[in-house]
Amino acid sequence: MDGFHKRLMALRHDFHRHPELGFQEERTKAKVAAILRDLGLEVHEGAGVVGILRAGGGNRAIGLRADMDALPIAEQGTHDHVSTKAGAMHACGHDGHMTMLLGAAETLARNPDFDGTVVFLFQPNEEHGLGAQAMIKEGVLDRFPIDEVYAIHNLPGAPTGQISTRVGQICSSESLFEISIAGRGGHASMPHVGVDAITVGAEMVLALQTIVSRKLAPSAGAVVSVTEFLTDGQRNVLPGRAVLKGDVRARLPQDRDAVERFMKQIVDGVAATHGITATMSFNTEFIETINAPLSAEAVVRAARAAGLEAVGDRQPMSFSEDFAHFSAAVPGCFLLMGNGETGPHGQPLHAADYDFNDALLPIGAAFWAELVRDRLPARKDTR
Repeated sequence: MDGFHKRLMALRHDFHRHPELGFQEERTKAKVAAILRDLGLEVHEGAGVVGILRAGGGNRAIGLRADMDALPIAEQGTHDHVSTKAGAMHACGHDGHMTMLLGAAETLARNPDFDGTVVFLFQPNEEHGLGAQAMIKEGVLDRFPIDEVYAIHNLPGAPTGQISTRVGQICSSESLFEISIAGRGGHASMPHVGVDAITVGAEMVLALQTIVSRKLAPSAGAVVSVTEFLTDGQRNVLPGRAVLKGDVRARLPQDRDAVERFMKQIVDGVAATHGITATMSFNTEFIETINAPLSAEAVVRAARAAGLEAVGDRQPMSFSEDFAHFSAAVPGCFLLMGNGETGPHGQPLHAADYDFNDALLPIGAAFWAELVRDRLPARKDTR
């Protein structure tokens, strides 16, 4: 293991020991900004951290994004860099994403063999789908215009260092819904006197499952999940009120709109059947992540140039990604990098015993540098 790899490992472990939740990444931001300044980059701090590296006289610019926030999970890992903050950990690999991008910044700053501008985007609060929007609202794309934007996410269960992506939709949208049921509570021994909100809610839960199985095409890939069922009932009290909460994933905006429409029909219909009222809210937190063709092709080309296995036609992912707001504003590509297939590196994202694979740190840095060379090629000497 060379000195560069050891330094990246030490940095990643430091990030891991000091996780910070969304919009609380103060220590993390300060450390990222200090490293970028030490490398000689122009640095701007706001909702996130932006580093600017220029070389040559080219006027093209690309953005490379890494996420910074941790999750509210109590770590159960046994390695020597476990979280020092109770109830918080880097269970999604954002510590590794930051470190790989900082490694790329060092590689390119030491050897700026490209022509144009690289904008390093360190984004807060990816997990709640708010960080990219905060940076965009703050004007990051206006102040630092870019022609393309890219992001890496590690993928447990895939071979270490394997790059996979696809043209078009790669990550699903996420919409959160809440259904409020106003029945009539009563004594558990006399259910006929009131309208039991649990019974009404149960009918809605079952009916909602028919949206995916009977209303959408089998290939749609949508998911409707009721994740909470809350009532004001007691041991011998039938509840008069209930709240259903849940999550919808969709691959296409039109399917997302259809799910919302069918949900509203079901809620209104079941409520009318029981002679009560019910209301529903449906809020899209993450939009679908769409990869531009030329950007996706560049990712595969750069991965192979870096000596990595590359898959350019992977299946779409069911999870959602805040990067979608960047790639909706600027053509770009979201890609997956295999985290390994066994041990803690093969544990699912958001698992309490997950850990980012340190072997990826120099691999990711080298890939980023190769992608920059591909998208901002140095001009040949024409003398």
